[in-house]
Amino acid sequence: MKIIVAGTGYVGLVHAAVCSEYGHEVYAYDNDEKKMAAFATGETTAIERYVNEPGLSTIIRETIDKYLFFSTDLAPIIEGTDAIFLCLPTPPNLNGSTNLTVYDAALRHIAGIAANRRKERRLVFVNKSTVPIGTARHLETILKEHGVENFGVCSNPEFLAEGSAVADARKPDRVVVGCDAEEDFRILRRIYSQFTNHVRIKYIETTPETAESIKYVANTMLLTYISFWNGVGAKIGEGFPNVRIDDLRAGVTADARISTWGSFVSNGAGGSCFGKDIASLIYQLRGVNVGTKMLEASYEVNEYQKVYLIDRSVNEVGFQFNNKTVAVLGLAFKKRTNDMRDASSIKVVESLLGRGAARIRAYDPLANEAAQQVFDPSKNILFEKIEYHDTARTAIEGSDALFVSSDCEEFRGLSRTVEETVKPPYLVIDGRRMIPDFDELTRKGYGYLAVGARYMAPAEPEAAEALADPPATSALDEMVT
Repeated sequence: MKIIVAGTGYVGLVHAAVCSEYGHEVYAYDNDEKKMAAFATGETTAIERYVNEPGLSTIIRETIDKYLFFSTDLAPIIEGTDAIFLCLPTPPNLNGSTNLTVYDAALRHIAGIAANRRKERRLVFVNKSTVPIGTARHLETILKEHGVENFGVCSNPEFLAEGSAVADARKPDRVVVGCDAEEDFRILRRIYSQFTNHVRIKYIETTPETAESIKYVANTMLLTYISFWNGVGAKIGEGFPNVRIDDLRAGVTADARISTWGSFVSNGAGGSCFGKDIASLIYQLRGVNVGTKMLEASYEVNEYQKVYLIDRSVNEVGFQFNNKTVAVLGLAFKKRTNDMRDASSIKVVESLLGRGAARIRAYDPLANEAAQQVFDPSKNILFEKIEYHDTARTAIEGSDALFVSSDCEEFRGLSRTVEETVKPPYLVIDGRRMIPDFDELTRKGYGYLAVGARYMAPAEPEAAEALADPPATSALDEMVT
C-alpha cells in the first residue's frame, strides 16, 4: 500500500517508520524543512534531537529510500496513495477544549491538493491524532468543501507509550479502526494485515465516533486509576503510622481484577495525553450537559500531586526554600524520553522558584536541551536561576535539597552520591520512591520525604519502619499516550 503520514512528531514518525518496516511505501510529510532534513540523514543524533524513541532511528536507517521517504511537498507524492494518516498536533486551549488550528490548517492544505488528484482511486483520510468526538464529520465536511472526491474518513487512534512506542507499534494490544464504508475498512485491513487475524491482538472495527471515544475513555480511565492511588493509597501511607505503602499496593493488586499498572505512587502523571485528554473530555461532556465531577476530581488530584511534596516539605518538615539551592533530577515526564510536555518537573521548578529558591541545579539524561526551551528566560526572568548539568552528581553538588521528579533508572543509586557530595542538614524529596536505602541516609543525618510515606527525620531509625520493604519498581513505568 502507498501511505502518506502527515505530521512527524512522536506519533507520526513512529507510525511511518513501522509501516515502512512492514513493506508499505510510506511518505512522511511535514512542512518543517529542518526536521525533515534531519530525519532524512538517518543519523541517530539528528533524529533523536526531535523524537527520542528506542529503536526508532534503526528502523529509519534500514528503510529510508527503500520503503520510507521524507517530503515537504505533498503534490508530487499524492497520486496513487491509498491512505493519508493525520498525525497532527491538537494542543489544549485554556478552557480545556481541543485547539484544532494547526489540524484545520494542515487539513485544508492537504484537501486542496487531494482535490486535484485523479479520482478513480479511493483515498482514505485517517485521523490518528487524538481529536474530539465527532471530528471525523468535521474532516468529511472540509474535504467536501474543497471538492475532494472518492474518499473515506476513518478514526484510528494511537495507543503508544512513549519510551516503548516502537515496541507498542510493532505489537499493539489492540488496533481500533472506525469507518463508515466497507471499502474503507478493506483498505485499513490491508494496511494492518499483520494484525487483523492475530491470536493476541484485538482488531476492532466500529464507527468513527466510537473509535474517537475509545481513546478518551481509555486515557481518562488510566489517569483516574493513577489519581486514585496517589489520592487515596499514598495518603493512607502518609497519614497513618506504620503503614507500608508497598505492602498495601501488593495486597490490593493481588486481586486479579485490579491492575498493578498505575499503582506505583508518584508526584503525578505528565505527558502529552493524560491531562489534555481528560480536560478535553470534561469540556465535551459539559457541552452535552453531562456531569463531570469524577473526571474533574481525577484531574485536580493529579495536578496537585505534582507540587504537593513541596507543600509537605514546608508544612510537615519545616523546610524553607527561600534563598536555597535545590537540585532537580528528572525533567522529562518519564524515563527514556526527552518529551517535556506537561512534565511534573515544570510545576516543581515553577513552585520552587515561586517560593524563593535562589538556584535550581537541573539534570536529565535526555531532556536538558528540551527543558531549556520550556524554561525560557525570555518568558520568565526567574528561569535564569536554572543551571543545567551533565550528571546527577554535579547537579547535587552545592545544593541544600534534592527533588527526584522522574523515574530514570540511574536515580536508584542516589543515596551514595548524596552522601559523597553534600553533607547534612539536607533534605531529599523523592517523588518517585527511587531510593531504596533511604534508612541509611536518615541514620547519617539526612532528611527523607517520599510520596506515600511519613517524613523520615534525620537520625531516627525507628521512623524508617514506615518505608521498610523498599519498592522493586518505579512509578508509572508504562505511561500510555
